[in-house]
Amino acid sequence: MVSFVGAGPGAEDLITVRGKKLIEEADVIIYAGSLVNPALLKYAKKSAAIYDSAVMTLEEVTDIMIKADSEGKSIVRLHTGDQSIYGAVREQMDILDKNGIEYSSCPGVSACFGAAASLDLEYTLPGVSQSLIITRMEGRTPVPENEKMELMASHGASMAIYLSSGLMEELQDKLLKGGYDKDTPAAIVYKATWPEEKRFICTVGTLAVTASDNGISKTAIVLVGDAIAHADYDRSKLYDPGFTTGYRIGNS
Repeated sequence: MVSFVGAGPGAEDLITVRGKKLIEEADVIIYAGSLVNPALLKYAKKSAAIYDSAVMTLEEVTDIMIKADSEGKSIVRLHTGDQSIYGAVREQMDILDKNGIEYSSCPGVSACFGAAASLDLEYTLPGVSQSLIITRMEGRTPVPENEKMELMASHGASMAIYLSSGLMEELQDKLLKGGYDKDTPAAIVYKATWPEEKRFICTVGTLAVTASDNGISKTAIVLVGDAIAHADYDRSKLYDPGFTTGYRIGNS
């Protein structure tokens, strides 16, 4: 049995209770060493075999899974954040399917939510934005034509942009071309929730210079949108005394 586990954004206590339990019980752990906090491995039992997938290919990873499963061992595939976002898990699952190996997924806290917590943000402020777009810049991995950054930016919604901190000048240019004003609030969060976390509030027009001045070129998430300023938003209807819900009658 293989368990795909989201390790969370960085802080060792932001893994789920279920995820921690799966690590504790695993005979084999394959973790994304370039991104997962190694402190999480302290939860593993001493007899567990531990592999760092940062130096492995897909085939090497799945070969270990297949062999361990044939020996009746429990396997944890430990991914950063939540594995459903840029986790490259489907290709692993497809190979397991072909080999008749059972697997399950345990969700984790993704970096955009760790960053929001660090900045005390609400992405979906009434009257400001009711959508959060999670996307990335096109690099060596392409994006579909209808998901180009300019098109994503044209919505004016809150955005969480992954895997793009090394392309900040290009990102800034595409966000501006897409329709964001240069003064639109933005933030760069380096290693969200890690002890070495760094946070920079800026604007879309100053993203590139902010990253350059602070030496940020990797392991950071970029947040964009007026919700970052948390100003001029509407009060939530849910807690408005004049609003009737299924649990109370409004007083208006």
